[in-house]
Amino acid sequence: MTSLRKCTTFLAGVLLAASALAQQATTKPLTLMVPYPAGGPSDTIARTLHVPMGKALGQSVIVENLGGAGGAVAAQKVLSDPADGRTLFQGSANEVILAPLVNAAVKYKAEDFRLVHPVSTGVMVFVTRHDLPVNSADDLIALARKSKDKPLTYGSVGLGSLYHLILEDVQQRKGVQFIHAPYKGNAPLVQDLGGGQVDFALLAYNPAMGAMAEQGRVKIIGQLGAQRSELLKQVPSVSEGQELKDFSSYTIWSGFFVPKGTPEPVVARLHQGIVATLKDEKVREQLAAQTTAPAATMSLEEAASFFTSETARYRAVAKAIKLQPQ
Repeated sequence: MTSLRKCTTFLAGVLLAASALAQQATTKPLTLMVPYPAGGPSDTIARTLHVPMGKALGQSVIVENLGGAGGAVAAQKVLSDPADGRTLFQGSANEVILAPLVNAAVKYKAEDFRLVHPVSTGVMVFVTRHDLPVNSADDLIALARKSKDKPLTYGSVGLGSLYHLILEDVQQRKGVQFIHAPYKGNAPLVQDLGGGQVDFALLAYNPAMGAMAEQGRVKIIGQLGAQRSELLKQVPSVSEGQELKDFSSYTIWSGFFVPKGTPEPVVARLHQGIVATLKDEKVREQLAAQTTAPAATMSLEEAASFFTSETARYRAVAKAIKLQPQ
């Protein structure tokens, strides 16, 4: 009888401890790690989502900004934290898939992360200096073919970025040549486009860029995508032309990640909270004001399949263009 009492007491203690740990895990704040300084597009998305997501989860979500190495510093920090779901990483193909392919100092790989759910999709546009004699993506390719002696220059937000990868793919598959001018960020690149220092770029659209186009300082000649975005109906899709139809499936997206090995019940709970947040009408309106659409709802299995597919796609492009880590 004494042994039975001891066993019962021990089991009760274990259950109480487990209950306390579970309560602690769901009441302590979550950290949403943004891999760039405050004020940028990623930060704006995070600050649109973190409060309603906290309400959906029943616990506060704190945004933390940590820039460096194209987002890799923040990604590595998240992987260094315990895989308990307390720290989420807001990432995209740039930081999670491409950074290890271009930066020899990055030691993680895409498989070290698990995509809980995509959260947003943006619109990628071709933007040119105001006096470049083109008005469509087809015009741009035609001009490139005529300019072999003096290739067009294009800017990107960095070597190995999604935009760099896509335009290298364009060159290889369309038989044209561009000169790459890497920049440290979106703002200085758009500024140089406005000043005519670079011919064109492929970038995520934002309202500031739209304002520059309305002022006649740059031109927006086309967008990637199978059809025109509802958020940018006045700009034709490359699928409406002939030259870049095959590139219409490229998209720019961001999602919330956790380290691989995070317990399944924790991932499922985070997934449920993200889905509920993305259905919030105020959230959708605020994202639309940034020319960003909420991601379509995916199950955990669909999110895993999507991430696997995107990883394979960009690795294949990197291999085809002989991208080497530096």
